[in-house]
Amino acid sequence: MEGSTTELQRDEARERVQYRALEQPTLCGAFQVTASENPDRVALRTKGDEFSMSWGEYRDKVKALAGGLAGLGLGRGDTIALLLTNRPEFHWVDSAAMHLGATPFSVYNTYSPEQIEFLVSDAQNRIFVTESRYLDTVMKVKETCSSVEHVVVVDGEADGTLSLGDVEASARDDFDFSAAWQAVEPDDVLTLIYTSGTTGPPKGVQITHANELTAGRSFDQIIQFPAGARVVSYLPMAHIAERSCTHYLPIMFGFKVTCCPDAREVISYLPEVRPTWFFAVPRIFEKLKAAMEAGIANEQDPERKKAAQQALEVGLKKVRLEQAGEEVPEDLKRAYEQADEQAFSKIRAGLGLDGIEALNVGAAPTPREVIEFFHALGLPLAELWGMSETCGAGTCNRPEHIKIGTVGPAAPGIEVKLADDGEVLVRSGVVMKGYRNQTEQTKEAFTEDGFLKTGDIGEFDEDGFLKIVDRKKELIINAGGKNMSPANIEAKVKTASPLIGQAVAVGDGRPYNVALITLDPDATPGFAREHGLDGKSIGELAGEQAVIDSVQEGIDRANEQLARVEQIKKFKILPTEWEPGGDELTPTMKLKRKPIAEKYTDEIEALYSS
Repeated sequence: MEGSTTELQRDEARERVQYRALEQPTLCGAFQVTASENPDRVALRTKGDEFSMSWGEYRDKVKALAGGLAGLGLGRGDTIALLLTNRPEFHWVDSAAMHLGATPFSVYNTYSPEQIEFLVSDAQNRIFVTESRYLDTVMKVKETCSSVEHVVVVDGEADGTLSLGDVEASARDDFDFSAAWQAVEPDDVLTLIYTSGTTGPPKGVQITHANELTAGRSFDQIIQFPAGARVVSYLPMAHIAERSCTHYLPIMFGFKVTCCPDAREVISYLPEVRPTWFFAVPRIFEKLKAAMEAGIANEQDPERKKAAQQALEVGLKKVRLEQAGEEVPEDLKRAYEQADEQAFSKIRAGLGLDGIEALNVGAAPTPREVIEFFHALGLPLAELWGMSETCGAGTCNRPEHIKIGTVGPAAPGIEVKLADDGEVLVRSGVVMKGYRNQTEQTKEAFTEDGFLKTGDIGEFDEDGFLKIVDRKKELIINAGGKNMSPANIEAKVKTASPLIGQAVAVGDGRPYNVALITLDPDATPGFAREHGLDGKSIGELAGEQAVIDSVQEGIDRANEQLARVEQIKKFKILPTEWEPGGDELTPTMKLKRKPIAEKYTDEIEALYSS
């Protein structure tokens, strides 16, 4: 079967760029090669070029900060904590520490002092780098964690702290920068990625220089980035996807990185950046689809509205035929070419996605209709799969061959197979060194022949494309013994109504499935205005019959796409919003199922007893 093809997919005739940085044994060496080959190319910038730094300037800043950090006592094998938004200073400090053979790790900016204390107690870092808005939190951590000696504030001055200028001034005259970075070994720990804690306390995943370079070489074979590729940095750097995509891969490939400190604004950055590669979690694409569909639905000109609807129908018909491996009729091809010229090409340009080489989504299941929608627009959205323990690498749909509903075949250099119970197993140079201070848990994470147990249940199709069913420990097994994927049920529910923000399917050991629902804070105000409920809070709207009826309509639509045993029989709209990093969601918006079940026991029991 051939995947859908568009003008946006990479030009096979383009001369392949050979990146010498990938030949280096460490990220330090990769950084130095990239900076020496591209001293005048922009490396880091902010929107509107309010700040811009070339690779040569980036290299000089890293050298100066490395000397200062060494003067503060940071050396090979030491750790350093960073609690920062997506800003140039993150890249400077992280890279400077890396050149000393030290291990920087990022902290989610939604974490409480108590959560951060756990990480610091595990990492035992002496230096903590932050910005003014998080200083109170960091100082509380310093009071309770004796390991922390220095707090560095990157955007101001405060009593008891150091500025970046103070750090640079701490350098000793005899500091030898070249000797420091050349002493770093491939097996040195490059970073700690602390897991988001869905199944217990966070574990510090130890990623080495060799691990990340192996991942980079694998990506190079999948996407083949052109020289001067562009990316937007907007997700938390504590997450492996962002740290790899917009920090480590730019070091290997010389990307131009635009820093977006507020993830909610990332879509507005795209027209200016025109990214070469863009990765996002499913919710961003779901909301973008909903916004575009709402725009079509609200079009006042009947002819323009009809034309947009017909163009989308043509695009979807073409995509579905291609995905089914069927021939696209000539008249449909011509109709699509016309729709692309008159509508889709303009949409891509308006979004800022007309220069895309690869467009990826991951971290959770993405509804099929969402991916089909973007393919219809000529945007080859492709699912990939990986985890912190594998540098975010694992499997990936190639831009030129995408199978919707799968996360693609194994990436180059990575072995992927299934255990007898369907658990996905991985063996490769991308796999972590182990969990910090967790010898027993590290041992338990591997099979006897060296495969990492991922905890995901998967299936391979006849072409070797992997489909992730769900997390091994999260499958619903109902009272009749039927196994179901809550994540797939929830994905159907969330896309069935714009009012639904989060959905949690419950049914383990029960006779039928129910759901806890939260309202989408972006879509709900518009609905409220249309129904004479303007001014009411989310909590108040949760009890309004018009809202309940609209959500019920969405549940009904979702149930039509689910097997009878999977369907949601009852639901409860909760009068609250769930924030990333709160009781219900991890910072990367994964559901904390056990805490949710405990917190909302009464609501769940009421759904079964009524």
